Order: sequence, then structure tokens, then C-alpha cells
Amino acid sequence: MTTDGRSAHILDVLITEFGDSIKRDPAAFRRKFRKMAASPFAFYRGSASLFYADMTGAFADDAFLDGQTGRVWIHGDLHAENFGTYMNASGVLVFNVNDFDEAYVGPYVWDLKRFAASVALIGYAKALSDGVITELVSGFAHAYLAELTAISEGGDDAIGSLTLETTTGVLHRVLQVARLNTRVALLDTETTIDNFDRRFAAMDGRFPVDEETRHTVEAAFRDYLTTLPAVSEIEHKIKDFALRTGVGIGSAGLPSYNMLLEGHTQALENDVILYMKQAQVPAVARHITDEKVHGYFKHQGHRTAESQRALQAYADPWLGYTTLNGVGQLVAEVSPYSADLDWGDVNEPDELASVIGDLGRAVARMHSVADDESSHDLVDFSTEDAIVAVIGGDADGFTGMLVDFAHSYGAQARTDHQLFVDLFRNGRLPGL
Repeated sequence: MTTDGRSAHILDVLITEFGDSIKRDPAAFRRKFRKMAASPFAFYRGSASLFYADMTGAFADDAFLDGQTGRVWIHGDLHAENFGTYMNASGVLVFNVNDFDEAYVGPYVWDLKRFAASVALIGYAKALSDGVITELVSGFAHAYLAELTAISEGGDDAIGSLTLETTTGVLHRVLQVARLNTRVALLDTETTIDNFDRRFAAMDGRFPVDEETRHTVEAAFRDYLTTLPAVSEIEHKIKDFALRTGVGIGSAGLPSYNMLLEGHTQALENDVILYMKQAQVPAVARHITDEKVHGYFKHQGHRTAESQRALQAYADPWLGYTTLNGVGQLVAEVSPYSADLDWGDVNEPDELASVIGDLGRAVARMHSVADDESSHDLVDFSTEDAIVAVIGGDADGFTGMLVDFAHSYGAQARTDHQLFVDLFRNGRLPGL
């Protein structure tokens, strides 16, 4: 494809994906696109729609896929920065995949390829050679396949979740930092004490809500509670509401709401902060023509919550869904225990290899969770068995496929970033 042809393709994909949202809030998308213009990796993060258009277009490939493995629960935006810590429902700190806004059902290799290309982009930005990038992607592929095979064979040789007990080095430090976080510290940042009770504190990007909105959000909250495991009556009490706008690169222009709840006791340090945000159609869904999948979800909030529950063992107990003014919403806790890996602190090949190998194991566990042994019936077969079978012992071929893709699509993403910057700076993105 010529440079002009590729530019036209990028423009068409972005307008198809974001055109209506740009009309709703052009200022928010100017901010989003300026963030994407900052670097090839930032562009890659914000352009999942282009990636999936390529997966069914110029970069389409059926290698290591069959009918079953083309329809498994996938994360949908599996790049290197979508990992972090969370406190699971069993009270264990885990480092794992996060941000399930783009999750859906599709080919498992799309997750792996999206991650592999992100490794190539990070490696290039750190001035690593193609040979080192090859080793990093190979390490990811080997770790993924080894863990998935061990799970398929009964789990005795599987390493398991990334926790304080099973990690070392960089990821162990991230978990230790998360362990230092407390609910009280979060509440002290986000709230203030007014008349002997907590209320949301005034801050940039947060606004009070009027009475009509308050009643509407509270009604949506009551519906949300029906999607949860039982919680105590005291936890049903909402103490305060707040409006947030433009939270996150993927939520440009969309309003969301925070709710401050009475905790499991009347002690102020146990209060809980939830967020309710509008869920969007995932980029990958445009390229999955399967009515069984499309018809499974009530709305996008349901799709996001159910996907996270499917892909994340022991998910946030506050995770649920509702509708607000007829639009699907995701609801979950603003967790005190979240911490992200700062890739700026991981630079040497040996350290990168250790981290990326751990992430390969985490992805394997994620793909293995959502199958016939889960509470979801959309994927009704053993995903680990199906993936191991379709790879068929060809570990070298499987690894080579991911390595080749990482290099080729990493180069494409760097080129696409420059084309995007030229489109943006020359006023060729309509509505901005």
C-alpha cells in the first residue's frame, strides 16, 4: 500500500471508530489525539481499531488457529502497559492483566500479537537491537506456551498467579508498593470530612451533581446491586455522588460518576468509592461476525463486566453493570491497591526478559480461566487444551510467528504514527 493509501486507511478507520464521539466532544478528542501523537507506543495504545482492521486485512493470518481457538475470551487490548496490581476477592494481591474495556470473544492469537508488537515498540524506544527484541518476544512466547501446557496437563508444573509469593525482582517490588497502599490514604485523597461524615473533596475534573441526576444515578445503582453477590445492607447507603469527565485515554468525552458508599461498618475508614462509566463497543467486535457472540450480551456494560469476570479469577467483588438513561454502564471499585509497572524503570535486557516472561505466564492463565470450567457458557470448551492442541507441539513455529509479527507490525506502527501526526497537524482529521 502506498503512503497516501495507508494515510487514507488510517483516517477511515479512526473516523469510523471515533467520528460520533468526536462530534460529541471535539476538545476531549483533541487531547486524546495529542497524547497519541506523543510517541509510536502512545499511538499504538490509542488505535486498537486500526490494529484489528489490519488483523482482518493486510496482516490477516490463520496460522495456529482453528474453529475453537478463533472464539475464546480475549482481552482485546493486550499491550505491555495494560498490566498492574489488584486485590482479588480472596484478599490476595495479584499482578495481572487489567483494563478489560476492550474484552470480547475472538482469536487468542490476536491478544498475543498485540502484546508482541508492543514489546517491539518498547524495545525500539529503548534502543534495543532487533536481536534483543527477538529474544524478548521469544521469551514471552515460551513462557506463555509452557504455562498453558502445564495448566492443560493438570497444573502440577504451572507457576500460577503472580503474587508476592511467586514473583521476584521488578514485579515483586510493584506488588510490595501496592501493599503499602491503604484505603484510608485513598479516602484522605479523594474525600473530606464534613459534619462528621465523608464527602467527596473538590478537585479538577470532578463536579457535584444536581438532584435529578442524583436520583437517576441512584436508580441505576439499585439495578447494579442485583448483579452482585450479596452485600450487607449498610453497604447499600450512598453518602455522596460526583461527576467525572474524560477519565482515561479510552474514555475521552464520556461522563462517569463516582459514588461514596458506607463501608461494612460505620467506621469512616471502611468507606468504599465506586465508579460508574459508560461502556463502549470494543474495537475487536467490528471484526467478529458471530451472532452467538453478539447476542450473548445485554449491553456493553454487561459485556465488559462479564468479560472481566471470565478472564480474571477472583475478580473485584464490586464488579457489576447497569444502565443509565438506557446506556450500558460498568461499575467497579476505585481500588486502593492498584499499582502499575513503570516501564521507564525497566531497561536492561535481562530485567526486561524476566518481566516479559512473567507476563507471558499471566496471559496464559488469563486465557485458561474463561472456559468450560468457569461460570460462563459462551466458551464451552477447555481453552488451554484447544490452544495447546492447535499449536501441536510446534513451539518453534509458534514462536517464530510471533517474532516475525512483532518486527513487521512494530515497524508498521512506527510508520503509522508519523502518518497520523501528519494527518492531525495538517488539519485532516474532521471535526477537530
